[in-house]
Amino acid sequence: MISIIEKYFPDLTPQQKEQFRALYDLYADWNSKINVVSRKDFDQLYLRHILHSLAIAKVCRFEAGARVLDVGCGGGFPSVPLAIMFPGTHFVSADSIGKKITVVKGVCEGAGIKNIDARNTRVEQIPERFDYVVSRAVTEMPTFVKWIWNKIDRGQKGSLPNGILYLKGGDLTEELAATKIQWTEYPISEFFDEEFFETKKVVYTAK
Repeated sequence: MISIIEKYFPDLTPQQKEQFRALYDLYADWNSKINVVSRKDFDQLYLRHILHSLAIAKVCRFEAGARVLDVGCGGGFPSVPLAIMFPGTHFVSADSIGKKITVVKGVCEGAGIKNIDARNTRVEQIPERFDYVVSRAVTEMPTFVKWIWNKIDRGQKGSLPNGILYLKGGDLTEELAATKIQWTEYPISEFFDEEFFETKKVVYTAK
């Protein structure tokens, strides 16, 4: 299972490998109680959820001390895999559905992930500011930008200037144009060669 992660991230520490390995049983257990990963593709957990989340790590390496907000985190994607990958970065994982946050907290506890603060809240109610905002196909981009733009500090706490890193698929031309901001699209197929990623992208904009 974890071999697909090691294929693209060969420099994982023993602790990171152990944490990634732990995710399967933890999500299987939680998913039997609270359905956060579609049951029909649960056996693809490492490909469709964990590796997909880590596409963000191929686009931007977060520094230790960086603050990252995951909006509409669901069961913890992309923030749980990213928190394992960047143990010195502080993540806030927010979702308005309480039972999803219960899963994130349970998975973090089980895997020994200490750098995630999981909150059952709407993003508009979060008082702090962040260096980066990450998310996976939560809503249309113009709406998303409205929610979070004033929560991002200018600066650079990683390999790219602070901003938004968003996982999305398909033709995004019109949707991105409607935000009136300049975006860069990174096709995930340039990082990972599995067919699942053919139409998927990380879209990025700097604050």
